Amino acid sequence: MELLIKNAKLFYDNNILNRDLLIKDGKFAQVQEKIEAPQATVIDAKNNLVTPGLVDVHVHFREPGQTHKETISTGSRASAHGGFTTVMAMPNVTPVPDTIEKFQAQLTLNQKESLIHTLQYAPVTKDEVSSQLVDIDKLHQAGAFAFSNDGHGIGNAKSMFDAMEEIASFKGVLAAHVEDQDLFDHGVINQGPTAKKLGLPAINEAAETSQLARDLILAKQTGVHYHVCHISTAESVNLVRIAKDAGINVTCEVTPHHSLLSDQDIVGDDANFKMNPPLRSEKDRTALIEGIQDGTIDMIATDHAPHAVDEKNQGFLKSAFGITGIETSFALMYTHLVEQGVMTLGGLLQLMSAKPADLFGLKNAGQILFDRPADFTIIDLDNAYTIDKADFLSKGVNSPFIGEKVRGRVLKTFVAGKQVY
Repeated sequence: MELLIKNAKLFYDNNILNRDLLIKDGKFAQVQEKIEAPQATVIDAKNNLVTPGLVDVHVHFREPGQTHKETISTGSRASAHGGFTTVMAMPNVTPVPDTIEKFQAQLTLNQKESLIHTLQYAPVTKDEVSSQLVDIDKLHQAGAFAFSNDGHGIGNAKSMFDAMEEIASFKGVLAAHVEDQDLFDHGVINQGPTAKKLGLPAINEAAETSQLARDLILAKQTGVHYHVCHISTAESVNLVRIAKDAGINVTCEVTPHHSLLSDQDIVGDDANFKMNPPLRSEKDRTALIEGIQDGTIDMIATDHAPHAVDEKNQGFLKSAFGITGIETSFALMYTHLVEQGVMTLGGLLQLMSAKPADLFGLKNAGQILFDRPADFTIIDLDNAYTIDKADFLSKGVNSPFIGEKVRGRVLKTFVAGKQVY
């Protein structure tokens, strides 16, 4: 079975090239200026961008236990719609997959229901909120590619230290949601003028930065690959920058919403702007962009967090934290960063494909490599369109970007040479 992509603007070997791409038996087979393959099914890319499938290290698919928000099926379809062929699902489902049996059941469910590659985090501690560690080694052997308590900071320093030591022993990744619960103090919005104007309980940025500083010291001692989820403050970027300069094995991600919005964009009690960590100040947002530009920030991740409509229409005080994002991520970042000259298209694709795959040790994702699975997507960079919730394949439509005009529409997505969107 052969598939030939003609007239592609191909992101290949870190360059954007005018090339044809041949796929044989679901694997990348050949890249040339012109390829003739009489037996192949031909798709004319019409000079649109053809890129390795995008990689997202941070999504929430909600199944089992919260399927009114999202399912693995709808989440994977939404991912394919956004150009993603590999995603990494957080373990805050019900029940939390914190035993071998529950984790293996989750893997089976992912494999059965997902159209794309859905890798599974295991939690660091029992039920994600206790101080008791899971059986890290056995979960690793069972297929946990990384560990995270996302949604919850690990308050007990000894638990974090012990987890880091064990995960470091097999060169694994610990992905941390950095949040000191006491400093978070039931806040719903960033501490600043907007919080005061709306009369809402505020979140001190030290809730993020103080736990991050602690963890970086522990990561230095243990040598673990420590990954910072959804970094959001200027001080956090600076701490990671200093840690990298000191040789600490740290990586970090930023979301489109934290890099494109600030709390100045919140003009009313609209919970589509409520997320954790919260939208920070314009100074913080600018620092995140600078972190992308200088390499301190390693990748873009969506923190795709779908909720039912009635869970997001109750204002900041009562609504759930989080927004949906995997269907809008590329278009938003392309429109606001590449088209505005903040970074190159190749640089953005690195942050959304090759770098997350490389830093998380994925050999079959993020690049076009011969004899590897043909996961790729075709994207129209030229025609503008308006983000419309009616187009979403996710169950969640909770996005502050509804109605925004963007470029970068995903036309087709393929996994192992099979069209999934």
